[in-house]
Amino acid sequence: MKIASPGLGRRLLSMLYEFLILIAVLFIASFVFHLVFRDTSSLFFRPGLQLYLLVIAGMYFTWFWTHGGQTLPMQTWKLRVVSASGDRVYLKQALARYLFAVIGIFCFGAGIVWALFDRDRQFLHDRLAGTRIVRIEGKAEQISDESDTTGT
Repeated sequence: MKIASPGLGRRLLSMLYEFLILIAVLFIASFVFHLVFRDTSSLFFRPGLQLYLLVIAGMYFTWFWTHGGQTLPMQTWKLRVVSASGDRVYLKQALARYLFAVIGIFCFGAGIVWALFDRDRQFLHDRLAGTRIVRIEGKAEQISDESDTTGT
C-alpha cells in the first residue's frame, strides 16, 4: 500500500461529505434526546442538548479514527488519519484531535484556514494532536506494482 500526502482540495471535499453524514447522525441523536427529555422549556434543555450532540460527534469521530483511521467519507476519498510517525491513532490522540478541531472551528474556522499557511498543509488540530492525514493508494495499483517487481 502506497502512502502519499493528499491535496488540500481532497481533504476539504472529504470534510464536506463528512458534514453531511454528521448532520444525519446528529439528527438521529437529537430525535433520541427529544424522546427522553420531553420538557423543552426547561432551563437546562438547550445546553444539555448541545453538550450531548458534542459528545455524540466526538464518539463518532474518535471511534472511526481509532478503528482503522477512516470515516466513511475518508474511505471514499482514500484518506486516513495516522499519527505523525505513521502509526495508528490512539484514543488520547483522537480525543485531542477532536477537541482541537472543535475549538478551531468555533474560532471562525481558524484551524482549517491554518492549512493554507502551514508548510505541510496540515490543519491546526492535526499539528497540535500529533496526527496527519495521508492518502492511500488502491489495491489495484499495489498489485500492479508487485507484478512489476517480479518481472511478470
